[in-house]
Amino acid sequence: MKVISLLNEKGGVGKTTLSVHAAAGLAIKGYRVLLIDADAQGHATIALGRRKEPGFYDLIVRDAPFDEVLRRIPPQRYATEQQANNMGKGDLYLVPSNVETRSISQNISDAFAVLKRVMQLREAIDVVIFDTSPTPSLTHASIYMATDAIVMPTKLEAWSFDGLRESMAHKDQFQPIREQYQLGSIKLFGIVPTLYRRGTLEQETNLEVLRKRFGERVWSPIPMRTIWSEAATAKRTVFALAPGSKTEADAWRYVNKMEEALNVP
Repeated sequence: MKVISLLNEKGGVGKTTLSVHAAAGLAIKGYRVLLIDADAQGHATIALGRRKEPGFYDLIVRDAPFDEVLRRIPPQRYATEQQANNMGKGDLYLVPSNVETRSISQNISDAFAVLKRVMQLREAIDVVIFDTSPTPSLTHASIYMATDAIVMPTKLEAWSFDGLRESMAHKDQFQPIREQYQLGSIKLFGIVPTLYRRGTLEQETNLEVLRKRFGERVWSPIPMRTIWSEAATAKRTVFALAPGSKTEADAWRYVNKMEEALNVP
């Protein structure tokens, strides 16, 4: 089992969209995936057609059993009929969120609380994906301790870069603690430029800055397209809503890169 967290301490950079599409895409590819909505806004929950509820809070604070908080997402929500028929063992589960998620940090003192819970699923789940909030807290600390790798979405803008730097700094703070407990290092899978507007001076300059700093860890930019917001409104993925579109192709490039990173030793 691998645990991946999408992080950037700046809102509006596409964490939820990329979390949902990574989870859905990997499930379509045959992985058993658990998406944990760790943001009090609960947008990943809504994006998959579920109502907001305190699943993550109940899991971590109330020690609820997984069978009470897991919500299986029907493939018709995130895949075409043909994709759903070819998924094999692939499946997608959600731990939902609501406003109570904000209170987790006030009600736990154990930095390993999240790790202890997700490890209970190590025989049943292949990939756990965390959609995180932009505001750092003890909840974030506990998620870092459970995380094997991070993916960092960012707009090609100064404020998003600042959120990126803050998240990098926090990752580096938790590295020695994880290593002390023999949990291994937190890998940086990739940085994903989002809402990309090709040909604009600021966008192209900032993309070059990222590539000079991080090299191949900067994944292909995801262009700004209307279908992303249409999918959010429809509470479906672009795989299900717009098969054959350029947006779906963008999404698959991203998911394929995620799968490639997952399979690197």
